[in-house]
Amino acid sequence: MSKEQSCVLKAWEVTVRKTQQAKKRANSIFGTVSVAPQTDDDATTTTEENDDETSTNRSSIGELYHAERILPNGDYYTGQWYDSFPHGHGKYLWTDGCMYIGDWYNGKTMGRGKFGWPSGATYEGEFKSGYMDGVGLYTGPSGDTYKGQWVMNLKHGHGIKRFANGDVYDGEWRRGLQEAQGKYQWRDGSYYMGEWKNATICGKGTFIWTDGNRYDGFWDDGFPRGNGTFKWADGSFYVGHWSNDPEEMNGIYYPSGDDGSPEWDPKDVFTNLSEYKICSGERVPVLPSQKKLSVWNSSKRVEKPRRMSVDGRVSVGVDRAFEKMNMWGTESGEGAADIDSTTRRDLDAEMMRLEAEGFIQSLRPSPAPMRLPRAGRKQGETISKGHRNYELMLNLQLGIRHAVGKQAPVVSLDLKHSAFDPKEKVWTRFPPEGTKYTPPHQSSEFKWKDYCPLVFRSLRKLFKVDPADYMLSICGNDALRELSSPGKSGSFFYLTNDDRYMIKTMKKSETKVLLRMLAAYYNHVRAFENTLVIRFYGLHCVKLTGPIQKKVRFVIMGNLFCSEYSIHRRFDLKGSSLGRTTDKPESEINSNTILKDLDLNFIFRLQKAWYQEFIRQVDKDCEFLEQERIMDYSLLVGIHFREASVAGELIPSGARTPIGECEDESAPRLSRADVDQLLSDPTRWASIRLGGNMPARAERTMRRSDCEFQLVGEPTGEYYEVVMIFGIIDILQDYDISKKLEHAYKSIQYDPTSISAVDPRLYSRRFRDFIFKVFTEDN
Repeated sequence: MSKEQSCVLKAWEVTVRKTQQAKKRANSIFGTVSVAPQTDDDATTTTEENDDETSTNRSSIGELYHAERILPNGDYYTGQWYDSFPHGHGKYLWTDGCMYIGDWYNGKTMGRGKFGWPSGATYEGEFKSGYMDGVGLYTGPSGDTYKGQWVMNLKHGHGIKRFANGDVYDGEWRRGLQEAQGKYQWRDGSYYMGEWKNATICGKGTFIWTDGNRYDGFWDDGFPRGNGTFKWADGSFYVGHWSNDPEEMNGIYYPSGDDGSPEWDPKDVFTNLSEYKICSGERVPVLPSQKKLSVWNSSKRVEKPRRMSVDGRVSVGVDRAFEKMNMWGTESGEGAADIDSTTRRDLDAEMMRLEAEGFIQSLRPSPAPMRLPRAGRKQGETISKGHRNYELMLNLQLGIRHAVGKQAPVVSLDLKHSAFDPKEKVWTRFPPEGTKYTPPHQSSEFKWKDYCPLVFRSLRKLFKVDPADYMLSICGNDALRELSSPGKSGSFFYLTNDDRYMIKTMKKSETKVLLRMLAAYYNHVRAFENTLVIRFYGLHCVKLTGPIQKKVRFVIMGNLFCSEYSIHRRFDLKGSSLGRTTDKPESEINSNTILKDLDLNFIFRLQKAWYQEFIRQVDKDCEFLEQERIMDYSLLVGIHFREASVAGELIPSGARTPIGECEDESAPRLSRADVDQLLSDPTRWASIRLGGNMPARAERTMRRSDCEFQLVGEPTGEYYEVVMIFGIIDILQDYDISKKLEHAYKSIQYDPTSISAVDPRLYSRRFRDFIFKVFTEDN
């Protein structure tokens, strides 16, 4: 072994020894850090003295050490410190009186800790990325307590809430509200045990009064509704249909003995129940994740410049251990053979161990920093007078206004089988001069057809679509917008001006598929309110009269990307690799570009509760599509990046940049305070659902250069805070003879598993396998 190589190995041993010493020091600090309250005298320590103390405690940048900081804005921190961040165990006191004592990771509250508010309220439990997340106990200033599970500052999972007035709720929570099964006991001893929805008694349950009387049955909005039984303590009972409407109320009284019917009115139950209010409890004041850290920037801190690698990629701005020590030979590898394989294997194992423990960073080359994509223009061309489809748009709007606006009986969600018959359709003639039922118009005469109108009216009710808003979006004063080019199927797409609805022209074969599967689709979306399958609101046809007699069929769908957040990246994911990459040059890709499987460079990490709900729903949706012999569908994913610099460079979560720097309000990002405001307000939770406006983390991935068709790249450990929107689209392609022939032809040239056109059973399995690799649980 040469002298130079011997020196390198000695340097390596010294580095490893220092790292092990730092680890031992860290373990001792964890057991000895004091978090006792500091006196005013302690708080007057000068910054200069702190600098001196810091220099004695820290042997080099990058080691874990104990620090005591008085920050420029008056905040105070004492505890473990690592590379300009609280890291380990420490105490942070804000000038407004809030205080956190517990575990830190890269400047964020992470692990177990206790957060206190000036009002006297406290939370003690688990934290994740600055949020109350896990199991914890919250005590309000007036005595309210909640002990149970939390997700992103909200009660989510099982928990027990004890209200200051003596009421107690023990059961399931979802997004901060009582949901599913739970028991609520009032201070007088009466209690309800059963189903809940949005903090309201709803579903099947039992109410028991302190005098022994009880009601068993169905509830809606806190009162009995539907079939139920009221029982007295003496054994007599009343069975019937319950409702606030006296005309719908009916039942039979059964005495326990020979007594006749009592002088009792079922309405008395409603009067009595109105006295039993569900206590809303206290709202958490300023959330822990809203508390910014004003990290002290030492004049002695060494800012390391970014380094450009050989392949043009930029490092994250810190020297890597590998760069310092991997100097055994020249660029061609000369001299490396002098180190035996056992030594190299031991060194590699030690490097992997240190990397896993967080003392050195990954040895993989750093990818280039990511930037926000170029913003695309508002999609679509406005259909104004003179446009080739102007008359078609007028016909469409006239037909929708007629179909939705006419008087119709109240729709029940329980539909007869005949409502789904493909022959169930209504033709209406629209002459220019108008008729008894249609208005005069400036377009040429046409006929309008509604397919299964009762079913789609029920679907709109099921999806909580207000008829007036629906009609205004499509038929208002604002014209529709036509997307610039037809889809792969040749269909044209139109968007309403408010972006809420998308209208797609249909082939006759697609119309037949939708009508064939309509009953199954209706039952599926009714059974699973969180289904990811695209929402259909209407199926219609315009037939132009005259010699041409052209028919244009179209379906009205919800626009998946209608959101309060700007969409920065869009992906259409199928789980196949053949042809699954965008054919646009980089210069033409913007925020409106739909990227494909081989363009995907992220793994999406969802909170545990959402991830479990996600995998259950994807399984159910794929089973439904498989049963209906549907294939070629895809998961459309939109991403909004929450953190970016003014220059448009994306900021990874936990990035080693100073915390608490001034934020430019014009920067194109959603701040953590905005997200917290959204999460803390239950009235705004309606905008967050599975697949809609979901906070998540996106981990960047890199594909191996030697694997052209690698679907999912290797994780890099670089995370971005994002808001996600996704859903399953293109569900009207059945596995017909044309797709079977396509599969047979392409299988001769390519790997059969890489092509899109495959049997629905195989397609469903491949789709799920891929999606469950791209979406994982955030640990």
